[in-house]
Amino acid sequence: MKLTPHSPYQLIRILLVDDQAIVREGLRMLLENQAGMRVVSEASTCKQALEAVQREQPDVILLDLDLGASMGSDCLTSLLAASPQSRILVLTGVCDLSLHQTAIRKGAMGLVQKIEAAEVLVKAIRQVHSGEVWLGTTLMTRLLNELWQKNSQLSAEFQPAETAPSSSGTNTTLPQTEIPIPQDEMVKIALLTEREHEVVKLIGEGLRNQQIADRLCISIITVRHHLSSIFSKLGLSDRFELAIYAYRYGLASIPSPKPS
Repeated sequence: MKLTPHSPYQLIRILLVDDQAIVREGLRMLLENQAGMRVVSEASTCKQALEAVQREQPDVILLDLDLGASMGSDCLTSLLAASPQSRILVLTGVCDLSLHQTAIRKGAMGLVQKIEAAEVLVKAIRQVHSGEVWLGTTLMTRLLNELWQKNSQLSAEFQPAETAPSSSGTNTTLPQTEIPIPQDEMVKIALLTEREHEVVKLIGEGLRNQQIADRLCISIITVRHHLSSIFSKLGLSDRFELAIYAYRYGLASIPSPKPS
């Protein structure tokens, strides 16, 4: 499918990685009927996927976690090493939160379950291609609850957090959270400006950069500057880490699942 000069979408070049040929064929038909999407190659194994990535340098890799003889998460790191600019979106029927967490930790930008509607997958591909993380509200809540439970096991080692001294000598009130905040994290949080706290809260709500800009009546460039500053102050590297950090230390509330 060729883009017309007036197409609102930038061309997204997609690699399909799934061990079932009929699934790949269905995905190809679905995606190539979408404006601005083209499937440039297919693969059924990690080896084939790596060869295709090296050859095509796709924008988005749609990766199944269960590739029969191997797991898709096993080749995530090598795929990104071969094509650092590629974004990996996991498409899976595997209901294993530990595997989902592993995939995200290894660099996947999002995860869509195969029970979702086709339009959800299309939207996820566009969002991941734009550099945003895609995790459905229900999946995000389940994933973060598991992380929360694991992290709470370490809470006994933490000092209770109430206030932290600011550089001006006055006390800065820190967020209330069931998990006490370590002293070094209290200091980091105290460095955040009021506006940066607002941005962190909106990230926790799942808003994208443009939505944050609209909500705060600032430019998207300013949002990016705020995020760079937040990442630097908190020692984080991406939005997913920031969301987990915010939920863990009470800077944002975990979204409630939407009614089905």
